[in-house]
Parts: sequence; structure tokens; C-alpha cells
Amino acid sequence: MPHVNTLTPQEIGRRLKVARVNTGIRQDRAAEVIGLSRPSMVSIENGFRTVRIDELQKLSKLYGVSANSILRRKAIHVDLVSQFRKTGASSCEFERHAHKTLVRLVCADVELDSIIGLKDSRNYPPEQGIEGGGLAELAESHAMELRKWLGIGTGPIADIFSLIELDLGIRLYQRRLHSSISGLYAFDNQIGACILLNASHPLSRRTYSAGHELGHFVGTRRRLEVLYKTKNNNSREERYADAFAYAFLTPRQSFEAAFNQLTAGSTSLTRRHVILLAHQFHISRQACVHRLEQLSLVRQGTWDWFEANGRIKNEQAKSILGDKFIEFDQATEDAYKPVSHKIALKAHVVWKNSLLTEEQLAELLDLDRIPLRAMLYEIENDESETNDFLKFTNV
Repeated sequence: MPHVNTLTPQEIGRRLKVARVNTGIRQDRAAEVIGLSRPSMVSIENGFRTVRIDELQKLSKLYGVSANSILRRKAIHVDLVSQFRKTGASSCEFERHAHKTLVRLVCADVELDSIIGLKDSRNYPPEQGIEGGGLAELAESHAMELRKWLGIGTGPIADIFSLIELDLGIRLYQRRLHSSISGLYAFDNQIGACILLNASHPLSRRTYSAGHELGHFVGTRRRLEVLYKTKNNNSREERYADAFAYAFLTPRQSFEAAFNQLTAGSTSLTRRHVILLAHQFHISRQACVHRLEQLSLVRQGTWDWFEANGRIKNEQAKSILGDKFIEFDQATEDAYKPVSHKIALKAHVVWKNSLLTEEQLAELLDLDRIPLRAMLYEIENDESETNDFLKFTNV
């Protein structure tokens, strides 16, 4: 175990506080476990009193973390769970699980990046703010400004996930969550913006969820948010994020042009029109019709009419789109694995270079040793098949 003086008392105290808060344990309970008064516990967390090794071990056990993770110099400890609580989020179990999943993913990802030496790839445009003016007009304007800033024109976005990760440098994760949660957005000064999407949801729904969370990043960057499958928050921030998602994914100019081309000579909207237009813009059929309603290209309530009159079924979409109906979805496949491919590759580099032990990696990734070992050896076996010709030119 690293020596207790490896880090400053202030940093150790901060990490202990983060671990306590993320576990939902009160200061007086933590103080009782180590036989101290609450003021003494406050002094430890503020760095005014150095925690002893025996106290650290007891607190770590109480918080469900290891003393090693508290003392490891490059370990990342971010307090997102309590920040979500401050926004008024409910305390239901599946929401707490989603919060902790995001914290775990962020901590593991950032710590591995730090150990390997990967630089922060943030490429953030200015935060716009959402005060003043109509929300729809603001969202349309901000969406077009972001597209211009990214240099992507007004056409359909084939892969919003890569755009978020690679063009903007936002940390994006897609894992399986409770079906009622579509996604989470959080911002921390240390790690920047991060998004967690529910990989159990269809690709088209996740695309919209990503656009919605991107709206929070553009409009109200430091406000944390949980997006539900059935939204029950009618705040200005939520309504802006909704409008931004539609405007960014389906810009008025190109969306109207595509609609006019598809419906040229027609006198009414058909299921075929909806299926083809939604597929062209990589959105759900419901989002497609709602956008048409927003732009007054069809009557309000058109989607409700389809729902009440046989719906627009997958079988119909498959008949019209053929093989294109099923799009390859790497994130869904990735989410079946205990660790994503990208994090697994980083973990292998750290393990191979003895930068963290197998035990430390298992704790960091929240994995049992056996599946962790299988994952590392599988990647190691892939590397054993390479030769000098395949080495990178900059090595």
C-alpha cells in the first residue's frame, strides 16, 4: 500500500469525502466508525488533520473502496453523484445506479488516460446560455452555429456519437441502464463534459438522446441532468434541450428540402414517407413526425393519428428499407461486454507495462479477477500475432 503521506492531507481528505458522499454515508456515522467526533471527521475531510492508516482502512471498508484507491496518486475521484442529488433528482434505485455507473466509468477512463499519458482532447465551443428570446428560435440558432463551428453543413448526421467524442472531446459512454432512463449529462471542472446513454434503447432513440444531452452542453453546460424515456420535466432547460436536439439533427432547411423531394406530387403523408425520411436523417419515426409537426409541414397530432390507426411498424420499415432497415450498432454489441473495447485496450496497456497491478485494475474497472484476466489475455493474444512490419511508424 502507498504511504499515507504520498498525497497531501487536503487531497486525501477530499477523496475520503467524495467516497463518503457517493456512498450516501453521513459524517457522524463515519466519525463513529473510527471513534472520533464529527468535528474531527470534518477536520480530516478538510485536510486539517492527517488521517491515520488504521482510520483510513476502516473508512475505506465503510465506503466500499480500497485504501489503495484513496492513496494512489493518479486515482480520479469525482463527486458527480451528490451533484445530481442537488438538482432535485429522485433517489430511486435505478437512478442511483445510473449515477454511480457514470462516476465509475469516468473515474476509470480518466485515470487510465492519465497513467498512459493521453492528453485531454476537449474542443469546446463557447457556452451559449438560454436566457432571453424564444426557446425554439434560440435552439435553432445555436444548433446552426454549432454545425457551422464543426464545419458539417446542414445535411444528415450519420454518426452523432463520433462527432461528440472526436470532434468535441466530450466523454461519451453507452451502457445498459434501466429502461426508464435514456441518458445522463454531467459537467465537472476536472473532467469536463460527459454523457452516458442507455445502450438498451434502439439506435434511433439514442441518437435523439445524444442530441438532447448535447443541447445541455451547448446551452447550460454546468447543469447536470437525467433524461427519462418519458420526460416529466417541463423546465426551460429541458424544453431547450428538446428543441436543440430536433434543430441539430434535422436542420429546417435540409429537412424541409428532403421532405419536399419525398412528397413531391403527393397530397397526404404516408407511412412510406415517414420511414424513408426518418432513415435518411438517422432518427426515430416518432421524432421525424414530431419535427414535421414543429415545422408545420403536417398537422399537429399526426403522430397520434398514426399511433391510433395501426402505428408505423418495424415490419413495414423492413419491407421498404430491406437490408438497410437494420443498421450496425457497435455500442449495443459493446454494452454486452463488462468493459467497452476502448477502455479494455487502455487497461491492457496499463497492465502490460506494469503501471497498475491486476488487483488495482479489477477494482478500477469494477470487475472480478477472472473475467479481467480473460479480457487482458485475449488482447495479449491478439498482439502476439503481430510482427515488426505491423509496428506503428512513430514508434
